[in-house]
Amino acid sequence: MKKYLSSHLIPVALTCMIPLTEISAQETPQESAISFSEEILPNYHYEYIPDFTYQEVEHRIKGMETGMAFELNDRIFSFIQYFTVRNREYTKMVLARKDRFFPMFEETMKKHEVPTEIQFLSIVESGLDPQIRSRVGAMGLWQFMPATGRMYGMHVNADIDDRMDPELSTDAAAKYLKSLHRMFGNWEMALAAYNCGPGNVRKAIRRSGGKKTFWEIYNYLPKETRSYVPQFQAFLYILNHLEEHNFNLEEPTYPIEFEKIRFERAFRLDKLAELTDLCVKDLEHLNPSVKAGKIPETNRSMAVRIPKSKSMFLKENLAWINDSLGNAPQILLASEVLPVEKALSSANSGQTTYRVRSGDVLGKIAAQHGVTVTQLKDWNNLSSNLIRVGQTLVIRGSSGNSNLAENSSGQRTYTVRPGDSLWIISQKHSLTIDQIKRLNNLNSNTIKPGQKLIIG
Repeated sequence: MKKYLSSHLIPVALTCMIPLTEISAQETPQESAISFSEEILPNYHYEYIPDFTYQEVEHRIKGMETGMAFELNDRIFSFIQYFTVRNREYTKMVLARKDRFFPMFEETMKKHEVPTEIQFLSIVESGLDPQIRSRVGAMGLWQFMPATGRMYGMHVNADIDDRMDPELSTDAAAKYLKSLHRMFGNWEMALAAYNCGPGNVRKAIRRSGGKKTFWEIYNYLPKETRSYVPQFQAFLYILNHLEEHNFNLEEPTYPIEFEKIRFERAFRLDKLAELTDLCVKDLEHLNPSVKAGKIPETNRSMAVRIPKSKSMFLKENLAWINDSLGNAPQILLASEVLPVEKALSSANSGQTTYRVRSGDVLGKIAAQHGVTVTQLKDWNNLSSNLIRVGQTLVIRGSSGNSNLAENSSGQRTYTVRPGDSLWIISQKHSLTIDQIKRLNNLNSNTIKPGQKLIIG
C-alpha cells in the first residue's frame, strides 16, 4: 500500500455524501476525465492539502494522549486519507457542527466515566445531525433503533421522537457503550457491538476461535462493522491534528444558550413564538425531537428549551402565556382571544373572559381581577364554588375605574387586563389604536396583562 500522497495542490471537488458505514478505502469513486479548452480556462478555487506519509501519521498517533489508545494500520490510514483529501467537505461539515454538541458530549461522557473520545463516534453515526434517519429506521445523533431507545427511556409517537433529543440520546449512548465495555472488556469491541449488536460480536468471537480483540475478529464481523471502528479512529486522529491537514474552520455553529421550561400543557411551537416574539426556527433548532411543531397531550410535561435571552420574560409571564397557548391565533390580544362578538360586547360593557386552568379556584381568580367571589358566581350563574379546567368565566368590569390611575406626571393610565386588546381599550376610552401607540411609544400591537398604558 502507498504510504504517501503524491500531489501538492489538489482541486477540491464536490463529492456525493456517502453514508459513512458504507465507505471503504478499496471502493474509491472513479474520477471523471475532464478536458479544458486552452483558450477558455474556468476559474477554480484551489485549496492547499498537505502531503503526509504513513510514518508521519503513525508518529503523531503515538504522541496522542487519549483514553482510547490505538495503533495505526492500513485500514485506518485509508480512512484518514479519504477524510483529509478526497472528502474534505464532509470533515468541514462536521467541524462546523461540533461546537454545538461537543461540550455537552464531553460533560456527559465524564459523568458516566466513559472516555471522552467516545464523542467522535457521533460523527460516524450521524455526521452530527440530530434529525438524521438511517435506511433501517435508526434516528438521531447516536442512531438508536426504536427498541434500544425504549430500553433507555426514549419513546416515540406521532409528534415526539426522544431519540432526536441531543441530551437524552447522548446520555443513553454513554450508558449503552459502558454496558457493552463491561460485556466485552475493551472499547473497540464495545464500538463494534454498538454498530452490529452484541450477538454478532459474540458470533464473530466464536468463529475466530475465541479471540477477544477487534482486529483479531475483524474478518468475522459484518462488512459494515469492519469499516465502522476504523472510521471512528480516523476521526479521532483527524480532529486532533487539524492544522497538520490545513483545516481552518471559518464559520463554526455555536450552541444557542437555553433554559428549560415546563408548560404542562399541549401547544404548538409557532403559537409560543407568536406570544413571546421568539423565532420559530430557534425553537425548532433547540427542540429537534419535536417532529410536527407541537407538544402533544401525551408529552405535556416535557421540558421545552427556550433561548436564554427570553427565558426570564417567559418565567415572569408564564401564567398568561400558558393561558393563551391553547387559543387560536390572536388578533391584537394580550392574553385570551375573544370572538369578535364577545370583543364588541367587552368594549361596551367592560366585560372580559377568563379560561380556567389547572390549580385555579374562584378566590384566586377573583383576587387577580379585583372582584369578589360572589360577583363571579352571579355573573356566571354558579351555584357553588366548583369550577373545572377549560371552563370560561365572564368577568365584568362593574367597578368601572378600578383599572384607571394617575401617574406622577398627571397622566391617566390603564392597567391591561386578561382579554384586553388595543382595539378594546381604544373603544373603552374613546381613543384610536394609533393614539394609544403614540402615547406609549408602542412599535407593535402586542400588550400583556399588568402592563400600564397612558390613555390621556
